[in-house]
Amino acid sequence: MLELIEEHACHGGVQRLYRHASTTIGLPMRFSVYLPPHAQHARVPALFYLAGLTSTEETFPIKAGAQRFAATHGIALISPDTSPRGAGIAGETDAWDFGVGAGFYVDATREPWSKHYRMYSYVRDELRETVLAELPIDGARLGIFGHSMGGHGALVLALRNPGLYRSVSAFAPIAAPMRCPWGQKAFGGYLGEDREAWRQYDASELVARADAARFDEGILIDQGLADRFRVEQLHPDVFEAACLAAGQPLMLRRHEAYDHGYYFIETFIEDHLAHHARVLT
Repeated sequence: MLELIEEHACHGGVQRLYRHASTTIGLPMRFSVYLPPHAQHARVPALFYLAGLTSTEETFPIKAGAQRFAATHGIALISPDTSPRGAGIAGETDAWDFGVGAGFYVDATREPWSKHYRMYSYVRDELRETVLAELPIDGARLGIFGHSMGGHGALVLALRNPGLYRSVSAFAPIAAPMRCPWGQKAFGGYLGEDREAWRQYDASELVARADAARFDEGILIDQGLADRFRVEQLHPDVFEAACLAAGQPLMLRRHEAYDHGYYFIETFIEDHLAHHARVLT
């Protein structure tokens, strides 16, 4: 059962914040939902947005300015938290890039993380099924996008689930996590040392698989060239090469002067909503 925590009128629709008891995570989870005006009369398509390191379910609705464009296109926006909270695991708040606020959208297999840190299954299954059951969302018209760690999560969820998500995009995603310090730390901590397990959560590895989802309308990625994480952590060129080799259409747009933050996202959010709307509406 969903518990409504907040509700605010926004661009003719409504911005809400929910909490529910998650069986997948084993703890209470929070997520935000924007319902456009169209949702008053019919089921609407929806975009799942996955936020990056240190963010919460409120970061995107507060900072991105996406509701105005979602209202125009008649698309709902759903954003979960970035990790379980309150698991009580020793050291889970010691680092900003691992543990609380840094679930990396994987299903942990290594103790003690495996009991609660199951963000991949939470997003793909429980959160999706919950909003379809409780809200006026059309389950046949779903897309997914995200930023940084969440861009990684969006690409992985889309590529691994043919037919579930019809469109995908990302802002400055961690596009080859097996090659970067953030990914190596997270995968080693959550999954252990088996690199075959890591490959299941690496978009640059997944896009080459025969069973990977194909997006004929293209994958849209925006990347700032002033992003201080681009070279060491994000590796957009690796994903670009993998898409080229696999025949996956990719629109990788590189932007002078833009960094890794939400001013960058806010600048190009309209393009992302339009990209998804072409497929979903």
